[in-house]
Amino acid sequence: MSTRTAPGPRERLLRAAQDLTYRHGMGVGVDAVLKEANVARRSLYEHFGGKDGLLAEVLRRSTDEDEARYRQTMNAAGQDPRDRLLAVFDELARVIDAPDFRGCRYLAADLALPDPAHPGHAVTRDYRDRVRRLLEHELVALGHPRPGHAAAQLLLLIDGLLAAGATRQGTDPAAATRELAEHVIDTRAPGVSR
Repeated sequence: MSTRTAPGPRERLLRAAQDLTYRHGMGVGVDAVLKEANVARRSLYEHFGGKDGLLAEVLRRSTDEDEARYRQTMNAAGQDPRDRLLAVFDELARVIDAPDFRGCRYLAADLALPDPAHPGHAVTRDYRDRVRRLLEHELVALGHPRPGHAAAQLLLLIDGLLAAGATRQGTDPAAATRELAEHVIDTRAPGVSR
């Protein structure tokens, strides 16, 4: 018989904050997080130094999880770099159709945290840089003439798809975004046929 230990206060705070900030935004109150996590206020300060530290850690944790999902999605698509890149957009189409989809956590954080020095902004920049590097790696493998530029374009399409998916119910931003992604991915150097 295995005995599983219950998560400690730090883990409960992270889980509660990750869930509540996604559902209700970065402005969710500390009291709501403490209540959901069933911990004392002291635990917040002991583990994170306050709400700003907790929010930054939630974004770091989400970044790790989301990067792993991107990798898993691309790996499931096989070895062809084009297929791997387009699989990301196919997966995001499924994500935005989920009933509990609330948009991009990172864009929401950037918009909700008015202080440019908030530690969360460094984490959102790191998230985008990590995703851009994943995309660029595939574009290099594909032999794209401008992999860095194309990766930045694909990242912009991802941001736009997630924003449109959250704000334009009843539309199909995924189809248009995938078509644009194909155009970016299939761009060749002048004089090179497809």
